[in-house]
Amino acid sequence: MLSPQVAPARTISPPMHTLIPLASDARGLRVGIATSRYHHEVTGRLHQGARNAFLEAGGLDDDLVLVDVPGAFELIAVAHALAARSDLDAVVCLGCVITGETTHDRYICEAVANGLADISARTGKPVAFGVLTCQNLEQALARAGEGGGKAQRGNKGEEAMHAALIAAHAVQRVQRLPLGRPA
Repeated sequence: MLSPQVAPARTISPPMHTLIPLASDARGLRVGIATSRYHHEVTGRLHQGARNAFLEAGGLDDDLVLVDVPGAFELIAVAHALAARSDLDAVVCLGCVITGETTHDRYICEAVANGLADISARTGKPVAFGVLTCQNLEQALARAGEGGGKAQRGNKGEEAMHAALIAAHAVQRVQRLPLGRPA
């Protein structure tokens, strides 16, 4: 009787892994910030939060490209132009859409979210979604850092900048990963 053949044991090397820090570091990065002027009382606070987060993370004011746009929908075209620049590492888009009497807000939010995601996928650059989608102005202001206690929800502009910085470093690390695995 023939004994079954056993395949030789294979050594499986662990997958390559690169650690991405969860603390943002803006040193050496250049970032574009596109800010909708619609609901300026909200978006101005988001803009200031993003800018402060960049500077507090070690970035230089000269490494920011700041662009104002009329409304949230226009963020798509401006984000595309910013992401196409070879001298920028990431883009942060800031806006505010508040539910009104019609379903207009849903169409705007969906278009902006899909448009920005598409730009990021096509360019390989992080495009942070700092667009508030709220039921009323009070909610929007709370997410822009105004208010106190339970009402305040931080500053989503600051959060968007941190996400963009962390993602920009992740993209840089991925681009530097060696091909293959060591034998």
